[in-house]
Amino acid sequence: MTDITALLADLDPAAPSYMAEGIARLQSSLPLTDPGDLEAYLTLLGRLYGAGRVDLPLARLFEGHMDALQIVARYGDAQSARHLHGSARNGARFGVWNAPLAGEPLRLHSGMIDGGKAFASGAGLLTHALVSADVDDCQHKQLLVIDLQHTPPVIDRNWWQVLGMQRSETHLVRWQNAPLGAGDMPIGAPGDYEREPWLSAGALRFVAAQAGGIAGLFDGVRAHLVARNRAGDPHQAARLGRLYGLADNAAAVCRSTAAALFDTPTDSHPARVASARSTVLEAGEQAILLAQQSVGLSAFFETDPLCAHMADLMVYLRQPAPDAQRVKVGAAAASQSIELSL
Repeated sequence: MTDITALLADLDPAAPSYMAEGIARLQSSLPLTDPGDLEAYLTLLGRLYGAGRVDLPLARLFEGHMDALQIVARYGDAQSARHLHGSARNGARFGVWNAPLAGEPLRLHSGMIDGGKAFASGAGLLTHALVSADVDDCQHKQLLVIDLQHTPPVIDRNWWQVLGMQRSETHLVRWQNAPLGAGDMPIGAPGDYEREPWLSAGALRFVAAQAGGIAGLFDGVRAHLVARNRAGDPHQAARLGRLYGLADNAAAVCRSTAAALFDTPTDSHPARVASARSTVLEAGEQAILLAQQSVGLSAFFETDPLCAHMADLMVYLRQPAPDAQRVKVGAAAASQSIELSL
């Protein structure tokens, strides 16, 4: 927490450059490739956790930035990876836009792209997007890095009318027969994006940011109770203790899952991360209820920072298909590909 607070201390969240500068500072000193050992992985997850603790929309964009750069390193050729990583070190901001726009999936044909993406976080803030596109006569999608300054989409900002995470600038984007430019390039081969265990196991990045969001909720409730001399009330102390336990458990499951990814068979990794996703989701939902009970009506005033953080966490926890994650865990448990241990 102290490290992230220091990194972001002099930035003004209301300034137009805040997200760009925040991403640049959060990536500082981190490798832009897949972590090679547990220490490096925990450093990355700790950075995401700390960012989520203080600013969930910024954490969301930072997570997408790191995801894109790791994919580029994993599947791209060495020259492309060096070029794009160099751009990131010099202020370029990346994200992954994969969700298809209903009725208008993105297509790559004859050197042009046509169609769009939904849930395009950072639209208008990013300089580069890693997108998946349908290709003629191929059942798998091709990854492309799009230089958004030279091949910009049309951005529909009217769609993102949500309770929280407004500052993540998650919009609908469309291209209409846009020719690819010199800065646009394919990454890897068709189907690379869906490869396991990286596709599912990579979700531990955003789980760490969500766990940080739960810790931030604890921070806000504690500060509220202490400032109003209510922390000594036994009922409030009990709620605060439960909230601490939920936040602590969310952080612990991120650490233990990260460790398991380095000493267990890779085919178990998607289920292990799915279990972590489910655990942190449930912890977050319980934490939000406890925060509301602890703070009361003040938790619903839009001018209160705690209200904004709680709303951001509510939206960020709504990652797709939570039931499917539980089914994945149950199937792996039934087949004994994951086991319990201390």
